[in-house]
Amino acid sequence: MTTQTSTPAPAGKTGFQLPKWAGSFGFQIIAALIVGLGLGLLAKYTGSTKANPNALGTTLQTIGSSYVSLLQTAVVPLIFTAVVSSISNLRAVSNAARLAWNTLLWFAITSLIAVLIGIGLGVLLQPGAGTGINQEAKYAGKSGDWWAFLTGLFPKNFLGLGATTTVTDGVATTAVSFNVLQILVIAIAVGIAALKVGKAAEPFLALNASALAVIQKVLWWIIRIAPLGTVGLIGNAVAVYGWDTIGSLGKFTVAIYIGLALVLFAVYPALIRSHGLSVRQYFSGVWPAVQLAFVSRSSIGTLPLTQRVTERSLGVPRAYASFAVPLGATTKMDGCAAIYPAVAAIFVAQFFGIQLDFSQYLLIALVSVLGSAATAGTTGAVVMLTLTLSTLGLPLAGVGLLLAIDPILDMGRTAVNVAGQALIPAIVAKRQGILDETLYNAPRNGDPFSEDREDSDNSNDVDGTVDPSAAAAPVAGRDDRDLADARA
Repeated sequence: MTTQTSTPAPAGKTGFQLPKWAGSFGFQIIAALIVGLGLGLLAKYTGSTKANPNALGTTLQTIGSSYVSLLQTAVVPLIFTAVVSSISNLRAVSNAARLAWNTLLWFAITSLIAVLIGIGLGVLLQPGAGTGINQEAKYAGKSGDWWAFLTGLFPKNFLGLGATTTVTDGVATTAVSFNVLQILVIAIAVGIAALKVGKAAEPFLALNASALAVIQKVLWWIIRIAPLGTVGLIGNAVAVYGWDTIGSLGKFTVAIYIGLALVLFAVYPALIRSHGLSVRQYFSGVWPAVQLAFVSRSSIGTLPLTQRVTERSLGVPRAYASFAVPLGATTKMDGCAAIYPAVAAIFVAQFFGIQLDFSQYLLIALVSVLGSAATAGTTGAVVMLTLTLSTLGLPLAGVGLLLAIDPILDMGRTAVNVAGQALIPAIVAKRQGILDETLYNAPRNGDPFSEDREDSDNSNDVDGTVDPSAAAAPVAGRDDRDLADARA
């Protein structure tokens, strides 16, 4: 009898393993984009349409819409708990007022740069001239206006929720929506009140922090399946709209994407370099959030990942990042509220043969810089465009011309929005001397969830108990560390 001996495999190396690059979040998103594009084209060329989708088209639409619904489900509790925690965390920051002011100032500066780029491209490329489209398109959607923005600041209920009921063929359907701006106002008021109450509010703040940790854990589970959602979202976009819908609006589409590319790959790197930071490190750190924003078309849905990369990859202190990133997700929109309305307003004017003068170009810039907040909680870009057009006195019917390609444009707009929402906290933190440059310059592994796995391996205590102090922290696991821990 012969005895065979085998050498045990090293721990953690058993069985077949994918290459390290194949397990990265970025690679999975890119692979999902390619698969989604292929399935979308297959659905389109097998007869799937928006009105009558075939089996593949229906499947892609269901996967995409279900994933977005999952993201939106946690938005309301996430924003409320995150903002309340961020305000309570500002107690640990000595110059909180200065940080807030500088954040808003840099929001405005980058928005102004973006809108000037949009105006320049509109004037240079003339996207509304010679389109060959008739003028029958109508727009009957929601219009943005300043008065609606001011009245919208006052919540109608504690959660800023609203409901609309439609009746079709005798069947009533009720849809629930939420106003992000109202939720933000409520959370700010509750957070400030908790600080004023003092010691008596400590149990509430601990409960809020614990709730935030639970909500973020659920959101991480949702974000982990982003590649699956990407297949559905991109596939459905291609199957329903197709790249051929660009058609006669090709010049407008090119103008928008050139503007987005200039902001993302020229303006942002210039700002980063001017502050003595590495451009490569910025992009490698923020790229997972930019990818998710591109496919989800939701700054709010991407908020958890944006905040994570801002803290863990860009080295922004949590006490500040948890204030600046949620604020940016609702009001910092260089793509939707700067480049797009500038180019689109010039397109509408050129399409209807209306000559714009210098004062109207200044008005476009003013509306774009100040109007971002007016689109919070809405389908940002379309409402921002109607706000710009109504302020300039241009025909709102022009919006209807652009709706056909809006989903294609929205992917790029949202990606730029999210990149800016992570950029500004990093710049402000650097200027105020609180940026952890060691963390900023640390090597990246392309996986925003790697620390979660390490936390899971290290967090199982023998007696199964949880440290009460950890429950009071705003984020679970390694998010419990503060800036001093990161520097150590």
